[in-house]
Amino acid sequence: MPVWVKGAVRPEPAVSRTGARLPSGSSLKKQALDLNEYLYGYCFFSPSCTEIIFTLNLAFQVTFPNMQAILEAVPSRYRGPGGAVAIIKDGELAGKLTWGYADLRKRISMTSSTLMPICSITKQMLCLILKDLERNPTPAMVERGNIPQQLSDAFRQLVSPELIDSNGLRIDHLCNNQSGIRDYWAMSMFWGTQPEGEFSLAGDAKKALDRTKSLHFQPGTQFSYCNLNFHILARIVEQVSGASLGKLLSERLFLPAGMKTAFLCADNAELPAPCVGYEGNESFGYIPAVNRTQWSGDAGVVASLEDMIAYECYLDQAWADRGSVYREIAKEPSFDDGTPAAYGYGLEHIMFGQTTTIGHGGAIRGYRLHRTQVPSERLAVVVMLNHEIDAAEVAGHILQEAHSLPAQHGLLSMPVANWVGFYFDPDAQLVVEVRLGGPGEVILTYTGDEETLKLTERCEARSDLATATLCSDTLLLHRKYDNRHIQAKRITAGQQPTKGDYVGQYHCAEVDSIFQCSGDGGMLYGSFKGFLGHGPAELMRYLGDDIWFLACARGLDAPAPGNWTVVFQRDVQGEVVGVTFGCWLARKVTFVKDRTP
Repeated sequence: MPVWVKGAVRPEPAVSRTGARLPSGSSLKKQALDLNEYLYGYCFFSPSCTEIIFTLNLAFQVTFPNMQAILEAVPSRYRGPGGAVAIIKDGELAGKLTWGYADLRKRISMTSSTLMPICSITKQMLCLILKDLERNPTPAMVERGNIPQQLSDAFRQLVSPELIDSNGLRIDHLCNNQSGIRDYWAMSMFWGTQPEGEFSLAGDAKKALDRTKSLHFQPGTQFSYCNLNFHILARIVEQVSGASLGKLLSERLFLPAGMKTAFLCADNAELPAPCVGYEGNESFGYIPAVNRTQWSGDAGVVASLEDMIAYECYLDQAWADRGSVYREIAKEPSFDDGTPAAYGYGLEHIMFGQTTTIGHGGAIRGYRLHRTQVPSERLAVVVMLNHEIDAAEVAGHILQEAHSLPAQHGLLSMPVANWVGFYFDPDAQLVVEVRLGGPGEVILTYTGDEETLKLTERCEARSDLATATLCSDTLLLHRKYDNRHIQAKRITAGQQPTKGDYVGQYHCAEVDSIFQCSGDGGMLYGSFKGFLGHGPAELMRYLGDDIWFLACARGLDAPAPGNWTVVFQRDVQGEVVGVTFGCWLARKVTFVKDRTP
């Protein structure tokens, strides 16, 4: 029987290190889960495995120390070229700070009026416009009548009616990232993009949409992040309203919110001076990031810290009105079967302690941003960085400090089973990588991000969003956030690939792509050709059982997908005849091997 004890709380999360693709350290979601564990967990001692897990049942009581002092500690903790942060409390500015340089080479200082791309934070703004048009249609929309029908008709002009009808696909599935549509920035790898390549709204986005002929899951049953969802929504809004998204944002959001300098800048090659985004880190050095993509709806808004402060004050006022558009899009989302979801209308719903937060991040090569709101406390945090430190982690740290949480002490470890290894999920055709974390922790990589789970038993680990159970060589994973139950089989370590078996050319007719596999033995390379050109050769790594990783550390969007799962298929004679690629953003893309000599 466990012996219940009172004890210390988990150690303070390590300071984030910089990184060129995915900075290490916890995101806001990770920090929220850490906070939940030491505020609201349980504590027991088990003599059988000498484990101690601690708890501290504290009431969630917000105290507000010197907000400016909290912010002033941020630059040295999260080092980089420059940044801007703010805390908004009760609809008013409680503290703000800018530091460093907007442009290192020209030594131009970062200020609160420096414009930066806020990237995917644009999504919630688009959804505000969509709902506002439903309530307050343009004169042309009123004249045509039946607003929902107009939106549906525009949807069917953009997306194949067959794809919509055969899968029950709805507009709200797109708003909630439950559509099953594959992300077009991930798919761009198959179309032969270069990391610094061009991608146009007028031509390339249309070609990407034309090549969207199937879904990777049934709409409304799962969550998977997809930028193409919001590209489609923006085109629906423009088509039905008869106005550009930029005009709608300016008139219906930026002007009433007092966001004086915010605007839609669809072309990342034309971002406003003087701010420069940087790849790299303090050890490697900082390199000006090159972005030449165009996007509108899934991202595209540029704003200053002053604009974002005005936005948070505007949303604070909107939250007080239960009938506001913001309250409508911020309702708790769910899947089609009624299971609670955590994402809806461009807003992520995360528990921080026992309090709900609403927010979203933004990222493009060289920039990381995050906004988080705690409606019950009328508290909001904005983080804007022109480098690749995890802005969500910064926001989580500020929230934690603002709540004056107690000092944290050591957590005793407990023995762990043989968790470490690679596991294959046959349903999604994706690999789950498991490694050990800190004391009493395992780290899972499945979506491209690292997720830390706390061991509750030798063969069970939990977080607020996932439960993992190790049964011999099978990993049972319940991902609440995605609404998925996964049964993944361990890939036996130490296998050697069959020499020369995989090399050759493969074709996928559905997405109009050619995969070229070259190399020898355990050192293979993969590249893709499509309407965007011929992409770079990427390194492949053998895992076993005809399963490989193909590394994609840099892509058109940032962060890039990371490791793609590559699963080769054989016929009854044992010959390789095809291959299936997948990452969390784009699953089950199958190629057939070219048999021509």
